[in-house]
Amino acid sequence: MSAGAQVRLEGLKLAFGDMPAAEVDLDVRPGEIVVLLGPSGCGKSTILRALAGLLTPTAGRAEVDGKPVGGRGGADMACAMVFQEDALLPWRSAARNVEYALKLRGVPRRQRRQEAEELLAQVGLEGFFDHLPGQLSGGMRQRVQLARTLATRPRVMLMDEPFGALDAQTRSEMQQLLVSVWRQYGTTILFVTHDVDEALLLADRIVLLSPRPAVVREIVDIPGPRRPGAQFEPEFARRRYEILASMGDAPAAELSPEGA
Repeated sequence: MSAGAQVRLEGLKLAFGDMPAAEVDLDVRPGEIVVLLGPSGCGKSTILRALAGLLTPTAGRAEVDGKPVGGRGGADMACAMVFQEDALLPWRSAARNVEYALKLRGVPRRQRRQEAEELLAQVGLEGFFDHLPGQLSGGMRQRVQLARTLATRPRVMLMDEPFGALDAQTRSEMQQLLVSVWRQYGTTILFVTHDVDEALLLADRIVLLSPRPAVVREIVDIPGPRRPGAQFEPEFARRRYEILASMGDAPAAELSPEGA
């Protein structure tokens, strides 16, 4: 897989009809995980859809490695969207769902099964290659979706709250899996969430967005390393409080940074 691409949003304005949805300037470095964090309905997902070429800006530009998104053969071809709903084909097994993405990429039929199994093994699904989506748990289906996305060899992964519907334990496992996959492939990731803890665990930088229409309030650098249990450390609690305070969501009774 190619290394991650640079993403640039320059004066990007998005709208639904007459209703403004977002107005954003943002530079994302190749191989970086940038998390878009903001209240529900603020326009986070709208930004991802514009990068995927699913929504035409009213003004400004969205670029991947200097090439504009949109149009035939546009830069959005380097991007892959991952939704909260897995959107797997229910009549195809896990392996055949991944094989379908390989087919679209032009991989010869004789190679598809082996590559599909290798990708599924990378996301921890050995032994489940021939299971239908209906026979898999929610977390396992998301693993299949991740393997299918990797099969397209994206340079940018656009992830729209992909773990939002999972239980806490499975969500934590998927977060760690995503970090592991990212370290292996070096893909640029734009990840949408409204969960501060998830943002702190995943991000190189967190982009704090205002309520709709989304504008960049602040960009917060998050130093590594990412590791299980980081959320129980004092530094994590301090940063969590600061982000909540910046967003205006920190309860008065919540622990102050000095006491964190």
